[in-house]
Amino acid sequence: MRVLYVDDEPDIRVVAVMCLQLNDNFEVQECASGMDALQVARDWQPDLVLLDVMMPEMDGPMTRIALRDDPATTHIPVVFVTARTQPSEVERLLELDVTGVIAKPFDPMSLAEQVSTLMGWKN
Repeated sequence: MRVLYVDDEPDIRVVAVMCLQLNDNFEVQECASGMDALQVARDWQPDLVLLDVMMPEMDGPMTRIALRDDPATTHIPVVFVTARTQPSEVERLLELDVTGVIAKPFDPMSLAEQVSTLMGWKN
């Protein structure tokens, strides 16, 4: 499965990508911004976009809306990754037609399993 991980924090990206790649079923690319994610998603056509919520310039919700509104990427599922896990915030994020929300800080060793479970993929 192709997974695009989008986060403006390089340390978090490195850890997430490394842990996802421990699962042989995942092919992972990474981006540091929403704008970059739009282009990579169009070109690479991932099976899932893991998307940080709080990023400068184009945040996660804005990126999600752009992905949804682009005919080339509208079909790609999105899972938000966020430190803001209050019920009202999670509800607001889910209203953007995403597959799920993963809380930060996440357990790096179970990230691939969390993603597989949310997506209904077998490990």
